[in-house]
Amino acid sequence: MSDLKQTDLSTINEADSTSAAVEPADPITIRVSPHSYFTALFIGTFLSALFFYLELDIAGFAAFGIAWIALPFLALRDRITFDGRSLQRIGSLPRLWSWFNGSRRRLKIADIEQVETQSIRAIKRGGTVHYRYRTILRGKGLSIAIASGGEDFRRMIKGILPKLEKNALDVRSLELREFLSDPKEILMKAEFSRIPSADALENSISDLLKQKRKQRNPIALGDDEKAEDLRVLGNELRVSGYLPQALEAFRRALTIRGADGRLLFEFARCLHALAAVKRDPRLERKALAALRLSERHVADDGDLLSRLGEYYFSLGESRRAEMIFQRVFDHVGENFRAARGLAEMSLRDGKIAHVIHQFSTANRLAETPSLRRWARDEADYFSSLNSDEEYMEIEIGRVNLLDTLERSKRTTLNIAFLSFPLIVVGLFFEDTLVANIGWAASTVSLMIWTGLIISSRMLSHRIPYALVESDE
Repeated sequence: MSDLKQTDLSTINEADSTSAAVEPADPITIRVSPHSYFTALFIGTFLSALFFYLELDIAGFAAFGIAWIALPFLALRDRITFDGRSLQRIGSLPRLWSWFNGSRRRLKIADIEQVETQSIRAIKRGGTVHYRYRTILRGKGLSIAIASGGEDFRRMIKGILPKLEKNALDVRSLELREFLSDPKEILMKAEFSRIPSADALENSISDLLKQKRKQRNPIALGDDEKAEDLRVLGNELRVSGYLPQALEAFRRALTIRGADGRLLFEFARCLHALAAVKRDPRLERKALAALRLSERHVADDGDLLSRLGEYYFSLGESRRAEMIFQRVFDHVGENFRAARGLAEMSLRDGKIAHVIHQFSTANRLAETPSLRRWARDEADYFSSLNSDEEYMEIEIGRVNLLDTLERSKRTTLNIAFLSFPLIVVGLFFEDTLVANIGWAASTVSLMIWTGLIISSRMLSHRIPYALVESDE
């Protein structure tokens, strides 16, 4: 019976891998993340209320109509489409903006230079988490962001990321490419593998962590395949947010396979995610210990060592990350991801010459034109900083101003929210003075907040060095 279940699980895994490689018959479309539209809706609603308070009824109705009729209609039509060769943002507002400033709306797959994925814990129940992912694809000065929210996101990820060179993807994007699946199918796989529910495993997590690692026994025929299926299942459960069940899958795989560097690394990531959910320092220490153990058994796998270094860097373990990247160069050989990681380490320490050298090395090791273009642009940018003090001062000023604007945005928005109770109190008690103070403070704050948002977006791009050269 167990062999039958294992065969079923392997069949499901094969079906998933086959479906991931299929070209989309029709263009895949997904809605644009609505954050900008929510911001516009909030400002439009506020302006509508302000106009009605000032007895400017026509302006109030116009603002209300734009905010609650026109904006939702435009948001529903604003989509990102993928036809197998390029990404394009379609909709009335993107077309208008592209016509106004001459910007591009299409990003070819061959032009994608970097892919970064951010994860946010949206809902938490015990050890089970509902993750929201936001994947940003960048290339030739154009950025396109896609946000999770259903089957469209999974189809988009499975359609795009397998076509890209793995060195263009960060660690989370690599995990989405390999392990993002339908949660219902993943839970069915867990049931085939007889993994209990998250609630049943919640109280046994501490017991699982107390178990000492046993010496690996000789693997029987079929056991290694079973351990690999459990490893894949554990990663799929982790990406979907079923952390206790993922931890159990990794534990079973480690029991079969023993000290395996990749398996220990993925187990440590799952343990660290659970520690963040539970806010448990003990689990976090266990996760770091598992990462150290992974280092010892990773052998000479340059790709896995580079992922280890990147993960250490994301945890704030910069010195450890630098040691891992240097280990790749010393014992495995030159590696694109390791060169990029060492460049980031050198940038943190202010060693611009080392940054230029490592990005030049990455440019030489890059396997695709888009990666070579990105690494060359990075090397040229830092070379310009290193050779021109005036340009460096301008860029440092831009970055410092951008940080100041980000802090100011939060401050002005807080002032606006604190002013809203004054408006309510003034209207409820018919105190005109209090209401006017609330309206004035909130209006000025929101106007400044809107201006700061526009300024931040303008300053988020590097100043081209050609502009400084032309001034000279």
